[in-house]
Order: sequence, then C-alpha cells, then structure tokens
Amino acid sequence: MSGWLGVLETLGLLLVLAVLLLLLLAVRRRWLSRSGGTFECSLRVRTATPGAGWVLGVGRYHAGRLEWFRFFSFAVRPRETFPRGQVRVVDSRDPDPVEAVSLTAESRILALEVGPQTRELAMSEDSILGLLAWLEAAPPGIASARADGPPTS
Repeated sequence: MSGWLGVLETLGLLLVLAVLLLLLLAVRRRWLSRSGGTFECSLRVRTATPGAGWVLGVGRYHAGRLEWFRFFSFAVRPRETFPRGQVRVVDSRDPDPVEAVSLTAESRILALEVGPQTRELAMSEDSILGLLAWLEAAPPGIASARADGPPTS
C-alpha cells in the first residue's frame, strides 16, 4: 500500500508543477501585454519545407520595434526584433491549404523585408491594419516602410 502512496505523491507533485508552469505562462503573457500593443501572430522560422515552419507567437510594439515572442515559452526577451525603419511590406497573401492547418483562422500572410532578409508573419486582418498604421506613423526622418502601395488583397 505504501508504494501506491508514493505514486500518488509523485502524481500530485507533477500536477502542481504543471499548474505552476501554466500560471507562469499566463503571467508572462500578462507582462507582455501590460504596455499594450500586443497581438497574436505566427512567424515562419523555417523556410526549407514549403508550407511548414510556422510558430505561434505574440507580437508587441515597443520602443520603435516590433518584437516577436514565442507563445509557449518562458523567455522574457523577444525571439525576433524588427526595427521600424528597416521593415518594408513586400507582399500579402492568403495561406495555402498546407499552411492554413498551422495558422489561426482568418490569418493572412505578410512578407516583410527586414534589412537584407525577408521574413513572413501571419496575422488577422485587424492586426495587419495595425501593423501598417504603425509603420506609416513612423517619426519624421524614418523612411516610409510600406511598398509602393498597399498589399494586394
């Protein structure tokens, strides 16, 4: 009988640990959004396989940068940072059927030119409008970050 008590204690400790980890994720998300300007968006981190490599995350506008954090991570530093003056919207498209499985419903994909490289972000239409407004509202002296016109629908 004492063997079962040890198993129950271990299971209880694992349950408490899981609850604490979920609580820590919730606190981290709250900390990220305390300054406002956060939205859900996915980043394509691997481009070798067509349609694959999407990771769910949270975008945040902070001090002239767009910061991207993984959704299921305990890191307090952003995984990717996009300085406002170096971001230019190159293209906008609907996800293909393979990508749609990995993304949230109603997501649209933006191709961003960030310095010499191109990155892809997937987000809702409302988040895209917010991003475009943020890019257009750059202070004087920072080049306009949008392409020659709005992205195609």
